[in-house]
Amino acid sequence: MAGSNSTRRLDFELPLGNDPLSIRRRIEAMERVLERAFTVPGTRRQIGLDALVGLVPVAGDVISAALGLYLVWEARNLGMSRWQLARMTANVGFDTLVGAVPVAGDLFDFLFRSNSRNLRIIRKHLDKHHPHTRVIDA
Repeated sequence: MAGSNSTRRLDFELPLGNDPLSIRRRIEAMERVLERAFTVPGTRRQIGLDALVGLVPVAGDVISAALGLYLVWEARNLGMSRWQLARMTANVGFDTLVGAVPVAGDLFDFLFRSNSRNLRIIRKHLDKHHPHTRVIDA
């Protein structure tokens, strides 16, 4: 589709390696999809699949929890401490429990971003233990 301006192509590639840099890129991409993939029309508010899938009763909350636990699993692969993993799991659990409440839980999903919180925990670990993975945003 070279030369076609009618479709937009995502120009990023997810690395498959187990090195800290590859894991960082995968985690950041997953957080972006889960928490801020779309902008609500008429506002600057960004939402992701976590909030959208959470609108589906029960199954949506289970899927959101599973996707959030993927970040915890990747953090475990980085060798993060049990305390950090417990905090991250608690973030996902709290998001899932409150998100399961009809209507109020759906509103909560738009405000509480457990995956963004977990990304901050992971970045702090990576910046300390694997500083070569830092990416300077321009």
